[in-house]
Amino acid sequence: MVDATGIPLAVRLSAANVNDCQRVAQMLDAIPALPHRGPGRPRRRPGKMHADKGYDFKKCRHACRVRGITPRIARRGIESSERLGRYRWVVERDFAWLNALRRLRTRYDRFARHYIGFLDLGRALICWNYLSKL
Repeated sequence: MVDATGIPLAVRLSAANVNDCQRVAQMLDAIPALPHRGPGRPRRRPGKMHADKGYDFKKCRHACRVRGITPRIARRGIESSERLGRYRWVVERDFAWLNALRRLRTRYDRFARHYIGFLDLGRALICWNYLSKL
C-alpha cells in the first residue's frame, strides 16, 4: 500500500494463490499513523483508498468503511479500468522500482523473513530517492 506520492506505507507477504480481498483489512490496519497537522484530533488513516477491480467485493468495501476510509474501487463489468489509471500508475511505478532490485523480482529465498528484510530495504531506498529530490 502506497500513498498518493508513491511512498510505501505498508507491505504484507502472502502466498500467490491468496485473493487480494482477503488481505485488505490487515493492510489497512498496518498503515502507520499520519502526521498531525493543525488543531484537532490526529488522523490515523487516509481519507480514501483507490484500488483496481481485484478488490471489488463487499468485504473490501466494508473493511474500508468500518475504518472511515472512502473506497474508490473500480467495479467489474461496469467501469473501465482506464479511469483508475490516473491513480494506479503510482503503485505500478513502485512495483517497477522494486523489480529493478533483482533480488526482489523473483523470490529465491527459502525463508520469508529474508525476503521481507530485502523488501524493507527496497522500501527504504524508494523513500530515500523521494527525500533526496526535496
